[in-house]
Amino acid sequence: MSNVPVITVDGPSGTGKGIICSYLADWLQWHFLDSGALYRVLALAAEKHHINSDEEAKLVNLAENLNVEFEVAGAGSLVNVLLDGEVATDDIRTETCGNAASVIAPIAKVRKALLSRQRAFHEPPGLIADGRDMGTVVFPEATLKIYLTASAEERAKRRYKQLKEKGINANLRDLSAAIAERDERDSTRAASPLKAAEDAIVIDTSSLDIDAVLANISELVRNTVPGLQK
Repeated sequence: MSNVPVITVDGPSGTGKGIICSYLADWLQWHFLDSGALYRVLALAAEKHHINSDEEAKLVNLAENLNVEFEVAGAGSLVNVLLDGEVATDDIRTETCGNAASVIAPIAKVRKALLSRQRAFHEPPGLIADGRDMGTVVFPEATLKIYLTASAEERAKRRYKQLKEKGINANLRDLSAAIAERDERDSTRAASPLKAAEDAIVIDTSSLDIDAVLANISELVRNTVPGLQK
């Protein structure tokens, strides 16, 4: 599969990864992997099966048999996440599920169980991989590696706006604190810590709108992916 291109987009939540990746997958008509959602799906499946975060063996078994699909509805649109054939997009986007996923993610045996599942998404004509360790661990030989970042304050504002638009009450200060705490936990964990790959192109989106980020990345794709006629 070395001739099948992979574009990895890593970074913390709230940096615009989801929109960027859905745009790229729709534009190129490639397969899509949202590894962050994968951990959220596992957290949701664990809840449905009444499995606690400290029941490692059960979590590993669940991860090995996780039936998950990602459907890109269009450029810039939310990606539909299917668990056992049923749409679970909204269920996995709650703060509770996100925090549960962040607790599960550092467990080395769980990460190993999901590694082969993630790599199975690497199929022709290509793959867009959205996550936190796509370029460092899952696809270290990726064709193009991008790392998106933004300040915790800016990411909290974006999350606050999203929640308010959905009619969900939220506290900006609490969101900022939760994001900072999650960043610290994810960047200091022993297994696959959140960091940019040495050969990744880092883009700070704090003061950029989505169009500027898209223009930058689209140009990188055109200049990097061999044989791309777009």
